[in-house]
Amino acid sequence: MDNQLFDYSPIVDREPIHWPGGARVACYIGLNVEHYQVDRPSTSIFAGTAGLCPDPLNYGWRDYGPRVGIWRLIESLDRHRMRPSVMLNSAVCDRYPQIIEAGRARDWAWIAHGRDNSTFQTGMSAEEERAYLADVVETIERATGRRPRGWLGPALTETFATPELLAELGLSYVLDWSNDDQPYRLNVPGMLSVPYSIEVNDVSLFVGRHLSGPDFVTIVKDQLAQLYADSADSGRVMALVLHPFIINQPFRHKYLDQALAHLAHHPGVWLTTSDEIAEHYARETGPRKA
Repeated sequence: MDNQLFDYSPIVDREPIHWPGGARVACYIGLNVEHYQVDRPSTSIFAGTAGLCPDPLNYGWRDYGPRVGIWRLIESLDRHRMRPSVMLNSAVCDRYPQIIEAGRARDWAWIAHGRDNSTFQTGMSAEEERAYLADVVETIERATGRRPRGWLGPALTETFATPELLAELGLSYVLDWSNDDQPYRLNVPGMLSVPYSIEVNDVSLFVGRHLSGPDFVTIVKDQLAQLYADSADSGRVMALVLHPFIINQPFRHKYLDQALAHLAHHPGVWLTTSDEIAEHYARETGPRKA
């Protein structure tokens, strides 16, 4: 079937978007805080053991994130006064409560990101998925004190029913469709798509392409420069997607700090969250006309 979730909309034919304070680029940090099951394969640095159970090499690599990497990242975010959009597996709430505590103290934005990054809802019936999504959203709300407004599927997975089921739960946007530099309305009442990046993403850059830290800094600068140029007449969105078990390895961390400093000091950049981008866009553009 063709995708009925959204319509084709060339960016050159749209009404201009204006960000607060005259900013040209709305930029958010997409911080993935995830839990992985020990007996299921997932994102791996070495394919040779990825199918084993247990798989200490790859599981341990991923587990570096909540144990070490995120605390290094928090130091950088605090230094640059950045409030991330946290793509949160609900399983993190019980397993790593210190991370939730740190985020609550800093007023992080919480985006529902499935139960864990080993479970995808693809293939679930509508009723199974409805119960699954409700459990994820309600678990995050209980732990953080705030009901999530947005959704990112584990590995950006959905069913065709996902946006409608999320709307039933009161969510207002998804990040799974990485096909635009601006937010846009879905063909589900009250639901938006907000830009996310699978390219300016440490999984793709370091694991997929084996790039270096200096390459990462160059890519972040180049991404912002092009979006800034494009935004002369209508605002754009830049997402910088991070996983602490990758970007906060000791030999990479200083390059992240350099990239964050560039974003923090660039004129015309609204450092914000995906929640605030969705809220501003929905308010400024109004509902879809019949």
